[in-house]
Amino acid sequence: MLRRDLLAAATLAPLTPAIVLAQGAAPDYPSRAVQMIVAFPPGGQADTVARPVSAALERIWRQPVPVVNRGGAGGAIGNALVARAAPDGYTLLMALSSLAVLPEADRLHGRPPQYTVDQFAPIALITADPTLLVVRADAPWRTLEEFIEDAKRRPGQITYASAGNYSTLHVAMAMFTGAAGLDLLHVPYQGGGPAMTALLSGTVQALSTGPGPALPHVRDGKLRPLACWGARRAPGFEEVPTFIEKGYRDVEFYIWAGVFAPAGTPAAIQDRLRAALRQAVAEPELKRALEAAGSPIDYRDGEAFERFFREDSARLVRAVQRIGKVD
Repeated sequence: MLRRDLLAAATLAPLTPAIVLAQGAAPDYPSRAVQMIVAFPPGGQADTVARPVSAALERIWRQPVPVVNRGGAGGAIGNALVARAAPDGYTLLMALSSLAVLPEADRLHGRPPQYTVDQFAPIALITADPTLLVVRADAPWRTLEEFIEDAKRRPGQITYASAGNYSTLHVAMAMFTGAAGLDLLHVPYQGGGPAMTALLSGTVQALSTGPGPALPHVRDGKLRPLACWGARRAPGFEEVPTFIEKGYRDVEFYIWAGVFAPAGTPAAIQDRLRAALRQAVAEPELKRALEAAGSPIDYRDGEAFERFFREDSARLVRAVQRIGKVD
């Protein structure tokens, strides 16, 4: 019996490395370039976070980590691309909170969703910023109260931009306009970058945006922030009141950026991704880059990020259901 057991062990031993590799240990991961997909044009919040994170990963892995912008449909096109990608760790998504919003919007319109959230594996949260209501610095409104008063006098005449129907920027504004009883004219664009350009050029008059994209224009005196969607005032914008302070208790919204992989990505590769991202966010260079952009790191991974994603997604789905069908 002992001889038979030893022979069996000897027969199985050569197969062990193959079994480990088949289970996704991938000891050489990554051995080539890893794409970081941003489902929006350059200049928005996802892009602002993705670029310094990708640069940090390149330093850690010594492999290229190109940021690929695949905008369109409020982020659905790029999100769907990653949902369908091979689950091998070589295609990642820097997603915003709209990841959970867009499938629900499709359902409201009777369309099959372009993807579902269960097609993604949450890897790590990088930032979570409250959005800001900003207008041009030469706009007539110096306070939130002045903006609301004017909007009520002229229903449907004040325009605001977004990154597309049901994008994070649209959902945040819809929360505010619903709570304040305002009728603003929504002008959707193909991403946060084009929406910001529309505001700066005077094509539209207001925008909900993350602190990162807004900060350089506020510093340059081109934009004026009127209010913040956070439970507390945003770092770097301590003079800007929150909607909650102004009596709008349910107007709270965060634009977060997190890394996702396609569902089915082996656990060993997910672990390597998280280890690399933990190392990346500890780098002073990455910290400085995100803080300078107005988006300080709020890192979470594993169960902490999965719980955050579940809870935030449920809240956003309820918000979209309240907004209803938007043509």
